[in-house]
Order: sequence, then C-alpha cells, then structure tokens
Amino acid sequence: MKKNNKYIYIPIVSLMLLFGMSSCLDDLNIAPVNPNVSSTFYQDEVFAKIYSSLALTGQKGPDGLGDVVGIDEGTSAFVRLVWNLNELTTDEAMCSWGDPGIPEMNYNKWSSSHSNIKGLYGRLYFNITLINEFLSKIEGMTDEKSVRQRAEARFMRALNYFYLMDMFGTVPFSETVTIDVSPKQIPRAQLFNYINAELSQCEADMYAPNTSKPYYRANKVANWLLRSRVYLNAEVYTGTAKWDSAAIYAKKVIDPSSGYSLCPTFRHLFMADNAGVVDGSSVNQAPNEIIFPIAADGVQTKSWGTSLFLIASTHTGDMPGWGTTEGWAGNRARATIVKKFFPGNFPKFSDNNDLTTARLPASLKDARALFLLGAIKSKLDPSKDSTSLRTIGIISNTFKEGLSSIKYSNLRADGAKTNDTQFTDTDIPLMRQAEAYLTYAEAVTRGAAPIEGYTALAAVNALRTRAGKTSALTSLSLQDVIDEWAREFCFEGRRRMDLVRFGHYGGTNTGYTWDWKGGEAAGKDFSADFNVFPIPVSEINANPNLKQNTGY
Repeated sequence: MKKNNKYIYIPIVSLMLLFGMSSCLDDLNIAPVNPNVSSTFYQDEVFAKIYSSLALTGQKGPDGLGDVVGIDEGTSAFVRLVWNLNELTTDEAMCSWGDPGIPEMNYNKWSSSHSNIKGLYGRLYFNITLINEFLSKIEGMTDEKSVRQRAEARFMRALNYFYLMDMFGTVPFSETVTIDVSPKQIPRAQLFNYINAELSQCEADMYAPNTSKPYYRANKVANWLLRSRVYLNAEVYTGTAKWDSAAIYAKKVIDPSSGYSLCPTFRHLFMADNAGVVDGSSVNQAPNEIIFPIAADGVQTKSWGTSLFLIASTHTGDMPGWGTTEGWAGNRARATIVKKFFPGNFPKFSDNNDLTTARLPASLKDARALFLLGAIKSKLDPSKDSTSLRTIGIISNTFKEGLSSIKYSNLRADGAKTNDTQFTDTDIPLMRQAEAYLTYAEAVTRGAAPIEGYTALAAVNALRTRAGKTSALTSLSLQDVIDEWAREFCFEGRRRMDLVRFGHYGGTNTGYTWDWKGGEAAGKDFSADFNVFPIPVSEINANPNLKQNTGY
C-alpha cells in the first residue's frame, strides 16, 4: 500500500519568513506554511512540502489551514486548477455546474477577476516562494543530501515557472523571498531562457535514470521531459521554433536507457494501484511509464483536488462502480473530442455502455476511448445502424446529456481493496513517457532531423499499437499529430497548450471550432488575447510594476 516512501505526508511545518513575493502573495492572501511562524528550519519537512504543494492544499488535509486563503481550499489544488483552465476552456471537457467561474471557462468568457485564474496564480507563487525560501536556507550546504535536494527544488521551481510562462505569459519573477519589495515582470522569452538554464544546471545532481529513488521524487528523465515540453512550445513563447531541441530531449526519454517503457495496459495508468509495487500491486505496470507522479492516498494524502476531483467530478450514481462514495456529476466530454475516436456517424451499440469494451468494428477499437454512454444510450435509435453524433452533444446544463469520461477510477487493477472508501489512492501521472513519443513525432513532422533513424510515424504508431489499433498509420500529417495528442491525453489537463501551439485556440479564422466554443452551440472564434490568462486584477492594482496582458 502507499504507506511506504510517501514523501507527501508531512506534519505541520514551521517555516520562517514565508510571507511571499510582496504583492504576489500578500494581495492574494497566501498564508504562511504555519500560522505559528518560528525561526526553526526543518529541512526535510520543508523539502517534502515542496512536493506536497502539488497534491495537498494546506497543513491538515484534506482541508483546514489552507495554503491559499480567499479561495475554497479544495478548489485551490494545483491539479484541479490546472485541469479546469486547460480542459474546460477547450474541445475536450465541459462542466454542468453553475458555480461561479465555471460557465466562464465553458464558454471562453473569463476576466481578470476570475476565481480559478486568481487561485492558480496564487498556488504557483506559493509554491515558488516556498522553494525560494528553502534554497536560501540550504545555500552553501555541500553534503550529498542537500546537493540533491537543491537540484530537485530548482527543478520544481522551473516546473512552476513553466506553468506561469505557459498560462500567463509575462509574469513577476524572483529567486528570493522579499518583504516590501514589489517584483518586476520578466518577458516571456527571457523566462523561457531562465527555465532551460535552470534545468540544464540542476540536471547533474538529480537522480540518474535506472537509479533507485523514492518513488514520488523527480529524476533526470523528468528533467528531460520538461525540457522537451518547453522546447516544443518555444515558438509560442519566444517567436523562434526549437524543433530539433524538442526532438533531442524527447528521444532521450523514449530510449530504453531512460529506464521507462509504455505501460502495456493503457487503463492501468489511471487506476488506484498505479504506483505498482509501492501500492502492493504485482499487476499494475503503470510505473514503467509514469515518470513524475503526484501522490494520492486515501489515508495519508487526502485532498479534494487531485484524483478525487477527477474521479468524483466525472461520475454519478447510476454509473458502474468507480471506487469512491463521491460522485459529483460535473465534468463530461464534449462531442468534439468523441469525434476524434468515432469520426462521422456515431456507431450503433447494443450490448455495452463502456466504449472501450463494446463490440465495435476493429477499425474503431481504441483503449483510450474511455467514455460511457450511460443515460444517453436511451436516446440512440436501435433501429438504425448509426446515429448522428449531434444526438449525444451537449445542449443544456445537464451532466447526463454528454458522454461521461471514465478515464480515472479508484479501482485497482489487481482487484484488491483501496485504503479508503471516500478518498482516492489514484496518483496523477503528471509526466509520463507517452508525451515524449508525441513530442518527438510532432517535432520531426515539423522539420526536426530524425535521430538514429527513428521516424515520427514509428513514434505515433507505438502509441496506437498500445491502444489496440489494428492498423498502423502509413503516413503522418500535423492534423494526425494533433488528433493523437487529443486521443492519448484526453482529460489529462494539457489540451489548451496543444491547441494554442497549433493555432486552434484563440484568434480569428483559426479554422477549428468545437461545440460551445466562444459561447455558441455551433462554436465561434474568440480573441487571440485569450491564448494567455490575465494577471489577477488584485495584483495589477497592488503592484505598480505589473502590466496587464493585452485584451484584459
């Protein structure tokens, strides 16, 4: 079970001077790690908090003493905020709740006072400030433990700055914890260079590939995968493409020497024992592929905003068991993403709600089509061979009107019991090797030189074969690549980034639309200014050094 090697579970941490990056924290009401602030520095506990800031939302878990004050603690979770802003604003997911902020994401109509945008901004700067304080405390330490912790902390800071660069563009920047000093913004291209330099410098002191390490900590392969992601989007961030660099680092992750390989069963990546032997499972081989997981545990790492959110928000009472008593009936698939798996008319189903196990023509079988017909099945006409996909589109604020996503569950591949009936054990695969295959394929398709004769087509077909596709692609276009990104990473919290890179998100005449894009049922383009989110208005008002993103 997950009671071993669980770096995420920590006691209340006392940390001196964690007050923030001046306005970046004060005006977002970021709380110190412990309200009873002391001058004692607990190195290992604060280091653990650096990782736990991606999973937990405060000091007590699952709620109480939250890190980011002024937002519902469950909503303040890194996973939940990143997922909402990168999925609900795209062609993949839509939420049936009428909570403040949800319709604005569904219909691409947010403003600089949007609660989820403000919450993510605050969460990322809380994480960075924590890391800055940790690095200042261990500065000059040369023992092996401190050297490694320093390298991983720098990786984690680069990861948080990556999300700021990708989602907010030009943002405040600091490597130190300061009081009464307003930080200045760093140009997006300059932040791009900083992140790559940090990753280059810290790599040597991180755990090597094929080296035994605590399961939830990052190693050099995570470093390479983040670098490949940054380079893949270089043209968006800097105006200059870096396809060769993206391919080089992606290939390092793909190579057997990385120590990782594709999990044979796609569904196992998103189940409760996806930490494999760490979970006491000899069946689930997901750790072969998961390079950097965010931990979840029904007893030791309770959170409303990690896998519990992804599982509960996509399930409700009359669906087959999903491993938790929580079923919130919120997020479901838009018709557009379903079409990626079932182009043209929707196929006839007579025997199974689960589209991955239903009897289908071989050409349509895909282990990644983790959708459930559920109540919508009654709307399909069994007298016809096919039914228009429009029949299952989302036309109202009703959960059961769209197809349900069953990608995430709190069930174990080995059939054993989970740790808790409410809180989930399913880790979040924040980084997995499949990303490197598609990064490599896209980079080479866009002009990068193939490495050691490995083709873009081979990379894509490796994922399609794992998904059970019976025929390999014989040619590859950029449209094929963006569609494979959708199929492979559906509901994993990255879709917005891929659409922006392909010019399919904000902008006029994008040539791509989806149901309810821009707030209209048939979809319409919205401003390219929305390719980045606004700096929260409270920050703009508090810090004279900040300039708002164009269009807000």
